[in-house]
Amino acid sequence: MTALFITFEGGDGSGKSTQAKLLTDWLEGLGNTVVRSREPGGTDVGVEIREIVLHHRGDISPRAEALLYAADRAQHIGTKVRPALARGEIVIQDRYLDSSVAYQGAGRVLGAGEVRDLSLWAAEGLLPDLTILLDLDETVARGRLDADNKRFDRLEAEKNDFHGRVREAFLELALAEPDRFLVLDASFPVETLADSIRSKVAEILALRA
Repeated sequence: MTALFITFEGGDGSGKSTQAKLLTDWLEGLGNTVVRSREPGGTDVGVEIREIVLHHRGDISPRAEALLYAADRAQHIGTKVRPALARGEIVIQDRYLDSSVAYQGAGRVLGAGEVRDLSLWAAEGLLPDLTILLDLDETVARGRLDADNKRFDRLEAEKNDFHGRVREAFLELALAEPDRFLVLDASFPVETLADSIRSKVAEILALRA
C-alpha cells in the first residue's frame, strides 16, 4: 500500500466534492484503501467547530475564525490523517491549509504568511503530496451556488470581491509551489477534469511503486 495525501482546493462552487468522490471511487476500484475527509468537520470535534465557524449567527472576528480553523486542523491531522497515512492508506481531503491562507489570509486580509505559519504549526508541518486546485471565476461559481438553492454558510455568503481575493490567493499559492499543485480549469466537463486528475495521481503512484 502506498500512503498518499491528496487535497482538493478552490472556491465555493468549483466542484471539489464531486471530483473527490470520483477520485475516491477510482482509487478504491484499483484496490487502494482510501480515507475521504474534509476540513472543517473531519472529526467529531471538527463537526462542532464546523457548525460554529460556518453557521454561527453572530459575528466572529477574523482572528478567532482563523484560530477555529487551526483548532479543527490540529485535531483532524493528529487523530485522523496521520494515523491513516501511517497505515499506508490514501487520504483524499476537501480543503486544507491552502484554504486558510486564501480565505482568512487574503479574504479576511489577515496576511498569508501568518495564517500559513499558524496552519503549519497546527498540522505539525504536514503538507500534501498533491493539491488539486479547481480554478473557477468567482461570478461563475456564484451562479452555481445560486442554482443549488441551499442555505449559504458564512463564507459562501460573502460578496464577489471577497471571493475574488480568495481566487487570486489560490493561484498565487499554486505558482509558488508548482510541484505540489495541479491547477485545472473547473469550467471544463466533469469527466475531463476527472481524467486529468486520475492521470496525475497514476503518475505519482507509479513513481512510488
